[in-house]
Amino acid sequence: MRQEAPLIHLFVRNVSREFGEMRVLRDISFDAQSGQAIAITGPNGSGKTTLIRILSYLIKPTSGEVIYQDGEQRIRPEKIHKFIGLVGPYLEMYQDLTAAENLRFFAEIQGMKHAEPRIRELMELLGLGDRLDDAVKTYSSGMKQRLKYVFALLNHPQILFVDEPRSNLDEQGIQTVYRLLREFKEKNLLIIATNEKEDLHLADKTVQVHA
Repeated sequence: MRQEAPLIHLFVRNVSREFGEMRVLRDISFDAQSGQAIAITGPNGSGKTTLIRILSYLIKPTSGEVIYQDGEQRIRPEKIHKFIGLVGPYLEMYQDLTAAENLRFFAEIQGMKHAEPRIRELMELLGLGDRLDDAVKTYSSGMKQRLKYVFALLNHPQILFVDEPRSNLDEQGIQTVYRLLREFKEKNLLIIATNEKEDLHLADKTVQVHA
């Protein structure tokens, strides 16, 4: 009988962030775990993206702490990249390289062996199977957004951050992404930042941030 993977637990305690004299986030606290989806909501400029960047350890909070546990063991910050995937407007790819070249380079950095089947599987899943060997600069904005999901899911993450899930997607792309995210959150932890009401059906819990 296969043993279930340990639950990922997230504990956010009194997180605040300041940029100079401007306070963007104030005393944000919540808990989450595998099998849940958390929606971070609020108007533009309220700090949703900043909170995503703090939760993914891209930047540090001014005060407070973010703790992840894999079962009963705390995940060290320098190891978190092995657990997470991230989709966001601030993530860039090498435009002159093909999607395959970008993904193989990323897989090598991640220490993934035999990544080719996973690359092809995800490219097909996101409707990009016939564009694998095309330069990223030839992709439409919607195709680039779907390609970011391929990058984010390549290393089988247990935590997925998505900043604005519907960004640049047409209706077919939105439904493809929604289906993918619903399947992901069944066994993993999904955290999305959005101000779109349509995205909230994905969430089990909402964290409101204010400008």
